[in-house]
Amino acid sequence: MAILEINEYGEPVLREKALPVKEVTPEILNIIKDMAETMYAGVGLAAPQVGVSKRIILVDGEEDGLIVLINPMIIKSEGEAVAEEGCLSIPGIYSQVKRASKVTVKALNENGDPIEITKEALTARALQHEIDHLDGILFVDRIGRMERQILLNKLKKKKQ
Repeated sequence: MAILEINEYGEPVLREKALPVKEVTPEILNIIKDMAETMYAGVGLAAPQVGVSKRIILVDGEEDGLIVLINPMIIKSEGEAVAEEGCLSIPGIYSQVKRASKVTVKALNENGDPIEITKEALTARALQHEIDHLDGILFVDRIGRMERQILLNKLKKKKQ
């Protein structure tokens, strides 16, 4: 296993729509293992964040432990919750983001078996955040334009 380099804001892979995984191969399983080791600096990780344009996400599901989802799709969402979010790809930047409070996700697990999970609270938020990454959407895209500009200016200053 290896700790992978996290792509940061501005890297093109973070804005691309990730490709579906056609088959769970040993290569995919190795990517998942490396992503799991890398992820523990945060709550979740999407493959594009480590430069892999595949529809794979990992989330630490609190009471459930590590959740691995391949080709995840949100099939149902309920309620609304606003909470602070950050992102390994946008280090040191946080903002209040509105998301569904409960989601049901359909995906394949690491064995290639179809699964469906329903989660609430932090796990639901993390699932939505990571699935957004698969579509090239970052949490800063879900906040107001002025606030986004302020945060991105702050990020620019941090990088100088």
